[in-house]
Amino acid sequence: MALKYKIVTVTPFEQNCSVLWCAETNAAAVVDPGGDVPKIMAFLAEADLTLSKIILTHAHIDHAGAVAELSEQHSLPIEGPHKEDDFWIQMLPAQGQMFGFPPAKSFSPTRWLEQGDTVTIGNQLLEVLHCPGHTPGHLVFFHRPSKLAVVGDVLFQGSIGRTDFPKGDYETLCRSIRGKLWPLGDDVEFIPGHGPMSTIGHEIKTNPFVGGYG
Repeated sequence: MALKYKIVTVTPFEQNCSVLWCAETNAAAVVDPGGDVPKIMAFLAEADLTLSKIILTHAHIDHAGAVAELSEQHSLPIEGPHKEDDFWIQMLPAQGQMFGFPPAKSFSPTRWLEQGDTVTIGNQLLEVLHCPGHTPGHLVFFHRPSKLAVVGDVLFQGSIGRTDFPKGDYETLCRSIRGKLWPLGDDVEFIPGHGPMSTIGHEIKTNPFVGGYG
């Protein structure tokens, strides 16, 4: 498979930080580095990968808490999230204090992303889907050749993202899932922001919140 991945669990919230890399070039991207930078960098060194960028699904502290640190240490561009999550980025220092995380700095993404954009990792291309509801600027990244999606906190095995945070909305989230994720295909695997991986088809059949095609 031309795109490979490794899930590195970070922060007390056990967030699934994903390292994605191009098997042809060994160029890698880190998706949602919420914390524990030494743990992330240890895997990159062990796998002999060249880190080329940071990619963000959304800007909650457990997904974005170490973005500024990692970007500054290694001069990395930051791609994502959607600009509707800028207020969460500006609130990162306060989020860190609220949840007892190490001090977190706000940052300015090198590139805001929108529906229909693409992100490259070496020779691999990720499609960008804007899936608001958990946060207004939440993104999903889809690698069509390997049928793999990185969905952040939009969808989980047997559950969906919380919508009780500022600018979260339950109906919007359900529309994002059914309108953007279900059409990707039953055989698409996804990496959620927390917990085990699943497939779109399994969630359509069994998810108590958004199961079915309604």
